Amino acid sequence: MRQTPMMERRRMDASLLVLLLGHLAAALEVPLDLPQPPTITHQSPKDYIIDPRENIIIHCEAKGKPHPSFSWTRNGTHFDIEEDPNVSMKPHSGTLIVDISGAKAEQYECVYQCTARNKHGTAVSHNIVVRQSRSPLWSKERISPMVVQEGVSLVLPCRPPAGLPPPIIFWMDNNFQRLPQSNRVSQSLNGDLYFSNVLREDSRNDYICYARFPYTQTIQQKQPISLKVLSLDAINDTMAAFYNDTDLFNDPADERKPTFLVPSGPSSSKTVLRGQVLEMECIAEGLPTPDISWTKVSGELPAKRTYFLHYQRTLRIENVSESDAGDYRCTAKNKLGSVHHNIHVMVKAAPYWISAQPRNLVLAPGENGVLTCRASGTPKPSITWAMNGIPIENSPKDLSRKVEDDTIIFTDVQTGSSAVYQCNVSNAYGYLLSNAFINVLSEPPRVLTPANKVYQVIKNHRALMDCASFGSPIPKITWFKDSRSSTLDGDPYILHDNGTIEIHTAQAHNAGKYTCVARNSLGKEENHILLEVKEPTRILKQPEYKVVQRGRSAVFQCKVKHDPSLIPTMTWLKDDGELPDDERFYVDSDSLTITEVSEIDAGVYTCIMNTTLDHDSASAELTVVERPDPPSDLELTDQKKRSIQLTWTPGDEHNSPIQKFLIQYEDSLHHRGHWHNLTEVPGTRTTAHLKLSPYAHYTFRVLGHNAVGFSRPSFPSRVYKTEPAAPDENPTGVQGLGTQHDNLVISWKPLTGLQSNGPGLHYRVMWRQKAVNSDWNTASVVNTSKFVVSGTPTFVPYELKVQAVNDHGAAPDPAIAHGFSGEDLPVAAPNNVQVMVLNSTLAEVHWDPVPSKFIRGHLKGYKVYYWKEHSLHKHNPHHVEQEILTFSGNHTHGKLPGLHPYSLYSFNVRIYNGKGEGPASTTQEFETPEGGRTRENVLSFFLFFFKHFNNSNELGPVEELALSANETSVTLSNLRHSTRYKFYLNAKTVRGAGPTISQETVTIMDEAVASRQVDIATQGWFIGLMCAIALLILILLIICFIQRNKGGKYPVKEKEDAHTDPEFQPMKDDDCTFGEYSDNEDHKPLKGSRTPSNGTVKRDDSDDSLVDYGEGGDGQFNEDGSFIGQYSGKSVSRETAEGHESSEAPSPINAMNSLNSFV
Repeated sequence: MRQTPMMERRRMDASLLVLLLGHLAAALEVPLDLPQPPTITHQSPKDYIIDPRENIIIHCEAKGKPHPSFSWTRNGTHFDIEEDPNVSMKPHSGTLIVDISGAKAEQYECVYQCTARNKHGTAVSHNIVVRQSRSPLWSKERISPMVVQEGVSLVLPCRPPAGLPPPIIFWMDNNFQRLPQSNRVSQSLNGDLYFSNVLREDSRNDYICYARFPYTQTIQQKQPISLKVLSLDAINDTMAAFYNDTDLFNDPADERKPTFLVPSGPSSSKTVLRGQVLEMECIAEGLPTPDISWTKVSGELPAKRTYFLHYQRTLRIENVSESDAGDYRCTAKNKLGSVHHNIHVMVKAAPYWISAQPRNLVLAPGENGVLTCRASGTPKPSITWAMNGIPIENSPKDLSRKVEDDTIIFTDVQTGSSAVYQCNVSNAYGYLLSNAFINVLSEPPRVLTPANKVYQVIKNHRALMDCASFGSPIPKITWFKDSRSSTLDGDPYILHDNGTIEIHTAQAHNAGKYTCVARNSLGKEENHILLEVKEPTRILKQPEYKVVQRGRSAVFQCKVKHDPSLIPTMTWLKDDGELPDDERFYVDSDSLTITEVSEIDAGVYTCIMNTTLDHDSASAELTVVERPDPPSDLELTDQKKRSIQLTWTPGDEHNSPIQKFLIQYEDSLHHRGHWHNLTEVPGTRTTAHLKLSPYAHYTFRVLGHNAVGFSRPSFPSRVYKTEPAAPDENPTGVQGLGTQHDNLVISWKPLTGLQSNGPGLHYRVMWRQKAVNSDWNTASVVNTSKFVVSGTPTFVPYELKVQAVNDHGAAPDPAIAHGFSGEDLPVAAPNNVQVMVLNSTLAEVHWDPVPSKFIRGHLKGYKVYYWKEHSLHKHNPHHVEQEILTFSGNHTHGKLPGLHPYSLYSFNVRIYNGKGEGPASTTQEFETPEGGRTRENVLSFFLFFFKHFNNSNELGPVEELALSANETSVTLSNLRHSTRYKFYLNAKTVRGAGPTISQETVTIMDEAVASRQVDIATQGWFIGLMCAIALLILILLIICFIQRNKGGKYPVKEKEDAHTDPEFQPMKDDDCTFGEYSDNEDHKPLKGSRTPSNGTVKRDDSDDSLVDYGEGGDGQFNEDGSFIGQYSGKSVSRETAEGHESSEAPSPINAMNSLNSFV
C-alpha cells in the first residue's frame, strides 16, 4: 500500500512516542565487548504458516560474548541438521533453511525449538509450530436448480473447503460482480447467503460462492447455483404439468412475524479469548423483512470498540477484555411482532504479562538482585522456572539463589554465577516463555551516548538528553550545565533512572553545554552534550474556506514562520492524500493555486510545514459550486379551465442550494418562439399551481436558481390549450388629448393576444362632454389603439371609456377616464404689469394672472422677454440681445437677475399653454442704478520694473515691462549670472497706478559656466585674502563701536546715505515707492518697511481703490482679470521677509516664485 504523507507523518509521530518511552524504559544493554550470556534477538512466531511453494526459513538469532552456538530440537528431540541434506543453518546464526525442491513441505510440519549457548549460559526460543498453508479444491458436486415460492425464506449454502488459514468468502456472478446485499439478503459468518424472504427479482442462474486463500493468493469458486422464484399461480401451473394436480399450493406466502435462522433456539453461548475479536450474528426470516438490533443485558456496549456489520446482523467487538463478558441480546422485529435471542459470552485469557517481562540483571560481586515473572490469565496460569534450559529443580544447588513462585531472589552473588533463566507461564489457552540472564561483572563506568552529541528541541516542548551508561556496579549519573557550579537536580530538571535528564518545557535560556558524569566504586567517566532550543514552526495565515465556481481559480494561502536555522518543507494534501498529478495545481512557497476548478477538486486541503524537529498544519475546505442542472420530468396535472398543476424534478444543485425556481411559458397561438416569466416558487418546492388565461396554447419550462445563477431551461412540457372566453379586463392607459383645436384623440394601451381571451377582439369607444347631461357616444374600432372625435369645442373636458369585446362577449364595464379636446393659442396678455428695481443687477416683475377663459388650454406658465437698450454711460455701446426667463405654473411675479448696472432695459410678459404663447403685454422700460463694476475701476495692465546691483552694491539702470491684466507670471531671459536683482510691480487702471511691491533675489551661475571656472575656495591666495578681510572687518567694528558711544555716525551709514539712485530719485526711502507712479495718498508698505503696531496697512478713503472689491486677499484675479488680492489689507513683517531672504538659496526659480507670491 502506498504511504501518503499524512500516513508517514502519523507514523513519525507514533515513532517519536515509542522513542520517547524507550528513553525512559529501555532494558539494560551490556556492551558486546563484555562477557555476557546469550540473548535471543529474533525468532519465528509460535504459529508459523508457510507457503508450500517456497523454501522454509525458521528464524533464530542471538547475541552474546563469546558469540553463542546454536542447536535445534524437533518434536521434543534433538534435530541433527547435518544428517538432513535439505536443511542448512546460516553462518553465525541459528536460522534454518529448508530446501523443498528435493522434499515435500509436509515432512517439515513439526514443532521446533532453538537453543543458543556459550560458556556463560543457555537461552532457548519458544516452540515454533510449522504448518503449510492449504487451499484445497472444492469437492465435485451436482447442484440442482432451486425453485421457490415468492416470499419464503431461503439459504444458499457455500460450505467452502477447510483451508489454512481459513479462506475469505464472497458471492459474485458470472461477470465477477459482487451480488447486491441488503437487510433482506446478506452473507453469514460461515459464508452462506441468507434471504429473509425472496422476491421474483432474486431469480438468476449465477449465484456463485468464491473462496480466496490469502497465503497462496488463489481464488476458487463453487458451482453456480440457479434460483427461480415463482408466484403462486406460476408454481401451480408448473407443478400441474407434472402431477395433473392444480391444487398444490392454495395459499400464497403470508406476512409473518420474525423467526431466527441463525442461531437456533432462544439462547446460546460463546467463548472468546482476551485481546481477540468477538463476532456474534443473528439472522432472521420474516415478511416484511425484520430489522435487527443489539443490546447488552448486563451493561453497555463498548462504543469505541463496537461495530455493526452486514446490515446490523453481525455484532463485532474488537480487542476483547474481561469486561466484555456477559449476556447479549439480539432482537428481530417487523410490524407483526418481534423475537429475541440471548447469547452468553465467556471471556478466557491466555497468559499475558502484568508488567514487563523479566529483565536481564547485571550484578557486581556481592550484590543482590531479583528476577520477576509476573503474569496473569483465565484460568490462572502456572509458572515454572528453568536455568540454562534445564528445570531449576534439576539444576545445581546455589545458596545465593532462592525461588519463590514467580520470583527468584539472588543474594551476595559471586563471579561465576552468570546464567540464563527461563520463565514459562501457561494455561489451557497458551503459554509465555521469557529468557533473562544474570551476569556477574566488575566494570568501571563507561558512557555509551556519543560524545558531543547535539540535541535540538522546539521551544516550550519537552527536552530529553541521554546519558546511556554501563558499569558494574551500576553507575550513578549526575548532570552539570556550563560552569558546573551545581548539579542539575530539581525544577525544571527531571533525572530518570536510566540517566536521561528531562526538561519538561524547554526555553531559550536552557540551551547550552551539558555534562553528564557516570560514577561507581571502580571509577568515573563523563560526556559532553549540546542542547539547542529552536523557535516553533507556526502557520501565521491559515488557508480559508473557499466557495469557488466551476472553471475559476482557487487560491489557498499558508504563510509560515519557522526557526531560521531549520530547513522547512511545505507539503499540501488533499483529503489526507497527495495532491493530484495535474498541472492545474501550482504550489508556491506560501500558497496553493488551483486553476479551472471542477467538482473533483472539492475536498479538504491541508498545508503542512515540516522541519526536522516539528511541524504545523492547517486545513480548509474547497467547495466547488456551479449553476444547477436544469430541472427534468415536467408533468401537468389537475387540469382546469383557468389553472393547472406543474410538477418537476430538480437538477443537481452542485453544492449550492437551489433558492428558487422560475416558471416560464410560451403561447404558441399568439407569440410563438417567445418565452415569458410566469411565476417563481421557493427552491424547496417542486410543484406550482399556475393560473392561466383563456384562448392560449401553453408550453411550460422551469429554471433553477442558486447563488451562482440560473440553470439552463428544462425541456418544455407538453402543450396545454385553454378554451376561449369573454375578455377579463379592459384596456389601460385611456386618455383624451386634442391634436387640433376642434378635435379629441382618444388613445389606450391595447390588450395582448393572451389578454384577448378569444377571437374577434375589438374595442367599444365611448365619450361625452363632462358636466353636460348628454348620452354616451359610441364607436367600435378594430386593430387600432386610438379614435379621433372631430368637431369638438376648443379645450372642453370629456369623459371617456374603452371596453374590450370579442366573439364570446364583452369585458366588465370599464372605468371612466377624463380628457380635454384640443387647445388653441391664448388670446389675452397679462395686465397690470409692473417692475421693481431691487439693485443695480436685479429687478422684480409683477403681473395679474390671465383669466382661464382666455388661456384656451392647459396653463404652462409665463415668459418675460427683456433686453438692454443701452448703458447710461455715453461711451458704452448699445446692447440689443433679447433674453427670456420662463416661470412655469401659475406665477404672478419673477426676478430678473444678472442685469448690468447703470443701464436702460425694456421688457414685456406673455402667457403660454400647450399650444404656444399668447400676445405680449405692453413693453415697459426701467433703469438700473450705479454700483456695479465700471470701466474706471477695471484693471488695465501691470507695470513691471527691475534693476540689478553692481559690484559696489549700487542699483543699476531700470528696465521696464508692461504686462496685460490677465498675466500672472513673467519669465526674464538674458539676466546676468550670480547677480542680485530688485523687482518692482504695481497695477494700473484708468484712474492711475496702485501701490508698488518689490522683491530682491540673486541669480545662480549657469552650469556650463561654472564647469569652466576654478574653485577659488580651494586656492591658497583666496584663503589668505579672506583672513585679511576678516581681520579688517573686526578692526572696523571696534572703531564703529567706539564712535557710536561718542554719539557720532560711523562711515558705513554715511556712505549708504550718499549713494542714491539717480534713475529713481523721486522714490522715497520711507515707503520705497516710485515718485512718478505712486499716489501720494497711498502709502503701502514694501518688503522691509515697518507696519503699524496692529500689523495692518491703513488704506486711504478713495472710492476708486481696488480694495473695495477685495474678497479676502488670496492673491488671485477676478473673472474679468482685475487684481483683487494684494490690496486686501495684508502685510508682510520685516522678520518674515528677511528670514526668507537668508534661508533660501538664491536662484532665478526662487526669485520668480517669490515674485509670484506677491502677484
